[in-house]
Amino acid sequence: MNPSTVQAHVVVDELGRGGVRDVVLCPGSRNAPLAFALQEADAAGRLRLHMRIDERAAGFLAVGLAVASQLPVPVVMTSGTAVANLGPAVLEANYARVPLVVLSANRPYEMLGSGANQTVEQFGLFGSQVRTTISLGLAEEESASADCASYGHQNSLWRSAVCRVLAAARGTRSGNAGPVHFDIPLREPLVPDLAPGECAPEGREGGRAWTHTQYATLDVPLGIDLTPDTIVVSGHGARLRPELSELPTVAEPTAPMHGPALHPLALPLLRPSQAIVTGRPTLHRPVAKVLADPNVTVYAVTTGPRWPDVSGNVVGTGTRAIVTGASRPEWLAQCRELDAMATEVIRAELAVHSKPTGLHVAAVVMDSLREGDQLLLGASNPVRDAALVSYPRPGITVLSNRGVAGIDGTVSAAVGAALQHDGRTVALLGDLTFLHDASGLLIGPGEPHPADLTIVVANDDGGGIFELLEQGDPQYAGVFERVFGTPHGMDLAALCAAYRIPHSQVDPEQLAVELAGHAHGTRVLEVLTERSRLRELHAAVRAKIAP
Repeated sequence: MNPSTVQAHVVVDELGRGGVRDVVLCPGSRNAPLAFALQEADAAGRLRLHMRIDERAAGFLAVGLAVASQLPVPVVMTSGTAVANLGPAVLEANYARVPLVVLSANRPYEMLGSGANQTVEQFGLFGSQVRTTISLGLAEEESASADCASYGHQNSLWRSAVCRVLAAARGTRSGNAGPVHFDIPLREPLVPDLAPGECAPEGREGGRAWTHTQYATLDVPLGIDLTPDTIVVSGHGARLRPELSELPTVAEPTAPMHGPALHPLALPLLRPSQAIVTGRPTLHRPVAKVLADPNVTVYAVTTGPRWPDVSGNVVGTGTRAIVTGASRPEWLAQCRELDAMATEVIRAELAVHSKPTGLHVAAVVMDSLREGDQLLLGASNPVRDAALVSYPRPGITVLSNRGVAGIDGTVSAAVGAALQHDGRTVALLGDLTFLHDASGLLIGPGEPHPADLTIVVANDDGGGIFELLEQGDPQYAGVFERVFGTPHGMDLAALCAAYRIPHSQVDPEQLAVELAGHAHGTRVLEVLTERSRLRELHAAVRAKIAP
């Protein structure tokens, strides 16, 4: 067995021993030894292989698989630009703390700078965006022996390196999970030449990982007096905090509701003295305004080594709160009343608005969810719309790429999440988000397919979120539509047909009927919405909540 083939088999075997259950593979030449080893492991049932031809889509498929399973997911590609296409997924995995492993094949390092085809300086390409960068070095036959013992020393080094990669991705020693770059230079021959009696060196007995690592525990108690009027801001990546269960909570859809719900649009009517941040707030401007108020005392209770503090107002941080005191009953009652009023106003305004908007679609989707469902929200308007119309009921898993809040790869992430979920997955996306990753619909006939994935596309023919930002002000109408609205006029039915994905165009009422059932495989439900009056609708809602 040639050195590159031996090395690839050892790496794949140790990944499986380390708990990897899914691997995404993109075709190429330099990564051929890994491809052969992965296919063999897939056929033997040791892992599940997913083939993709687009590295960017492959990266976000791996992100979706990893977020839904909480396990490291390697994405394997050849050298050159293939590696660079993983940039967006690595950024998302970094800031969302997703255990993504970029396993890149490389040319032998002596070829760098020689003008060799498809050879770039890819080792270290991701810089500070990964938890670590590890290279195995070239595999070399250690002796003339034809048996497994000829790779004994390298076997130890290779397997040890895989364990380091997986530990860094999981954050077992740092409490800070995230992406890792695992670069493997491979020398020709790149295809197996397995002769009778040849084999790859073995790992530990009993299928154990070569190096055992235990999760480190970070326990930093933070004392907080709850006597001042306090709100909780539950942001992306937060964990449920039972010690905060009595406090009014503004929670993003992907975050736990620690205490009684508090609508974000009700915040301007309140004057909290204190705010406790859990996770990382990513959505609401009223939240940002409260956290930036120098008269509000802000605490951050988060896991891992980092905490959010955009305004610089945080006075103390910890991993769990040690609470004393209790909130005034009058404060809790005021928060309850304002939350109910804000929710009622939004639903009333939707009922009288003449044409459907993304908010209408989000309301139908949120109302249609049932226990056991998984919801994935696009990072632009959909996640904001969902946050405004209602908070997900118990028993529903909500995901969204909020690490850097880009629209990249959202279709692929939805497919990955659906592949890890036993029940129904519903993805709510805008049209630009859907089009940006349309290639995520390309799944080969022999590949694992989602059993029940419904992608709901709120199609307003452009960038609806910009209607709500400063550039959407009517004074900029002369330039807005082309450079921000970006209408595309795409026929989504034709696009879906090209990918052999069932498509239906429905109105909100029909959408509710469709979501009462299940999908068989993957389907797309498109709802035509309008954005020309979206700014007006949001302004009317705000005016009636906080006149």
